[in-house]
Amino acid sequence: MISVGGPVQEDITENSSDLLFKERRGIPSHCEDAKTELNDVAIVVLDKDEPSWFSRNRSLVCRLKLFAFVGLILGWWISATILHATRHRWIVQTFFAWSFIAIIAFRFIPTSVITRPVEAVWMPLVQKPFFGLPKHVRYGLGWLALLAIVLGSAFGFKLENGTKYSDRAISVLGLVVFQFGFWITSKHRSHIQWRTVMVGLFFQQAIALFVLKSGAGFHMFRWIATLASDFLNQGLVGSAFFFDQDTVNTKHWLFVNLLPTVIFSIAFVQMFYYLGIMQWTIRHFAWFFFKTMNVSGAEAVVAAASPFIGQGESACLVRPYVDIMTESEIHLVMTSGFSTIAGTVLSLYINLGVPAQNLITASVMSIPASIAISKIRMPELEEPVTRGLIVVDRGEDPKDAPVNVLHAFAKGAVLGLILAGQIICNVITILSLVATINGLLTWIGRGFGIHHLTLQLVLRYVFCPITFFLGVPRSEILRVSELLATKLIENEFTAYENLRTLMASPDALSKRGFTVASYALCGFANLGSLGIQIGVLSALAPSRTRVIARVAPSAMIAGFISTLQAAGIAGMLV
Repeated sequence: MISVGGPVQEDITENSSDLLFKERRGIPSHCEDAKTELNDVAIVVLDKDEPSWFSRNRSLVCRLKLFAFVGLILGWWISATILHATRHRWIVQTFFAWSFIAIIAFRFIPTSVITRPVEAVWMPLVQKPFFGLPKHVRYGLGWLALLAIVLGSAFGFKLENGTKYSDRAISVLGLVVFQFGFWITSKHRSHIQWRTVMVGLFFQQAIALFVLKSGAGFHMFRWIATLASDFLNQGLVGSAFFFDQDTVNTKHWLFVNLLPTVIFSIAFVQMFYYLGIMQWTIRHFAWFFFKTMNVSGAEAVVAAASPFIGQGESACLVRPYVDIMTESEIHLVMTSGFSTIAGTVLSLYINLGVPAQNLITASVMSIPASIAISKIRMPELEEPVTRGLIVVDRGEDPKDAPVNVLHAFAKGAVLGLILAGQIICNVITILSLVATINGLLTWIGRGFGIHHLTLQLVLRYVFCPITFFLGVPRSEILRVSELLATKLIENEFTAYENLRTLMASPDALSKRGFTVASYALCGFANLGSLGIQIGVLSALAPSRTRVIARVAPSAMIAGFISTLQAAGIAGMLV
């Protein structure tokens, strides 16, 4: 017998290896040079598998790249500050340059360097004493703080343009009435998270004060909106290639101007997902809004992005998570889209004579307002997956995952094309349905001697009480109500055109009425956008189509009231 593990075993193993190698290579077993070739091949394999210097020092190479990037940013900042020393540009470029440098620095510096000193002050002086109080006492202090900022905004500044304190008082009353209305119609009143509502309303009021009463706040948000608009307008370059530049600049057709920007922005977002930028952004938004308003990261990202990139594009920022959103999350995502306008149409409305300050302030104020209103109307009953921290990957099959940046961009463009098709189909059908209803109402109205009975005419009178609570002067309520009806049934562009025509007529609105109207019209809450929202979210999450269609009308109404609430708050400050 041959003992296992002895020298004979080694000899057998070595001979077996030689025979196996000869057999696989097609070399006769009697060839004496087979062993030599085997050793040569082994040497070649070892040489081939030996890691390169870059592989062995990957960490060092990464650090050198980051340090070089920091040097490039510093060089750009110094040069740009010297060459362009204007006040507002200096602030913006300094903020962005040092923000990127700080992000890179914290890859090597532990965050505890900052968090521990802050925690040492915050925990014993603020958090522990405050949360040591009973819950009803904390809520009482919160409501008092909210009441203080509302009343301080309404009555703490001098009157302007013939406004009376009674007008501002009506705006304050309107804010209370709107919240009470949502509470009455809430789907689950006992589950409303009042902390989210209080913080959202407080943020809305604070943003209004910062932007309307601070030049720095206005210029900051105007720069952000302009940046988003310029970025999305890059998608029109391809549109001009297929049509012509004059059509793009003057026609403002949905097919020519909106859909290309949707495709381009979605492709760009998918590229950012491949690079990991979107995951980083969502994670940090999740942390901030979880701490302040107790909402999920996906909700926070969409709500914050809606005023800058639009209702369809903002939902695509969280595309991997739409299919696993709760009903309350879907409602908030849609509400935030309805309550704002996109940067792509900002310049268009400015050209219609609407002050840029009003448009920017209204959209930004609607970020926390849409969260607060949506969470009253449809409170959260489940536990969102993206609350606090992002723990879900993109959910892609590794076989379908992009192999590089360009592949990710191309796959995003295909997704954008699908979403654009959904938008076209839903807008066509919704607007045609409205036209059918108006035709039927007109036919019925003729039997009563009313020759132009339409949804707009009906809502003109329905909205009169709502317009009153915005603080609009009494003699202008009916005209502003008609503008709101036009905005809801048709779109805000038509309403703003009617507002411009009205301001050029002898029956022009007062300055207060114009300001309140310009805020109230600033949002995508209309029946056409209802089709867009359903189309986009249904394409992103086909399995949730029934939920999306069910909550969409409620979200549209919530978004519509959100813009009216922003108008009422503006009425407190003008």
